[in-house]
Amino acid sequence: MEAAKLKNILEAVLLAADRALTVPQMELLFSLDEAPPTRDEIRKALLEMEQDCSERSMELKQVASGYRLQVKQEYATWVGRLWEEKPARYSRALLETLALIAYRQPITRGEIEEVRGVSVSSNIIKTLLEREWIRVLGHKDVPGKPALYGTTKEFLDYFNLKSLDQLPSLAEIKDLDQIHPELALEDDAPAEDQTDGTAPETGGAAPAVGDSGEQADAGITGGGDKDGDSAPQTAADHSDDDAMEQVATAAPSASIH
Repeated sequence: MEAAKLKNILEAVLLAADRALTVPQMELLFSLDEAPPTRDEIRKALLEMEQDCSERSMELKQVASGYRLQVKQEYATWVGRLWEEKPARYSRALLETLALIAYRQPITRGEIEEVRGVSVSSNIIKTLLEREWIRVLGHKDVPGKPALYGTTKEFLDYFNLKSLDQLPSLAEIKDLDQIHPELALEDDAPAEDQTDGTAPETGGAAPAVGDSGEQADAGITGGGDKDGDSAPQTAADHSDDDAMEQVATAAPSASIH
């Protein structure tokens, strides 16, 4: 198959897909063809597509679940106006809890409270579980058997990450508000009272639409798939507990489908 035709087919498939696609999944699409492309040819075509998108409004992004075509972040403001409903803002308490889980997993709720110095709202844990950003990895062998939490591939996909290695180091994080002012964080007190762990809707980055991508060939971390057949990679342990409270991640771009 000609390289140009292969790229066009892959682009069409990724535009139509409502989820991320892996290279093996893309390969299956050609199983009925007389001369199907090899995996290496597909990977080469994807690389060329990534380069072709450098001057376009969309980009080919590889996240934990695979490859997806999405709008570049710089155009999210205009794309976001397609939706009348504004995306919910995330409270500081929710982001700090999520950051602790991402950097210290596996971690218990009690350990999160010990670092933050305040109790963790049940609504925050419920929200993170419902959005499939975290999952229960097991239970700690101590009295009470508290649940151990870790991040998921959905968390990595939402924040445009291939693995936890792409998270910023604590040394790179100075001030939460300065890094991502568009998150418009609320104070801890009212945020803890929110029923879903989010602040009132007032705007923000364009929502992720139709996430898609391939399970990364190398070291995907963050909890594996929902069936639990892929063990999560434990994030490196950091000693600076105070800096941990200032961790935030970038808002996602809008996916194309």
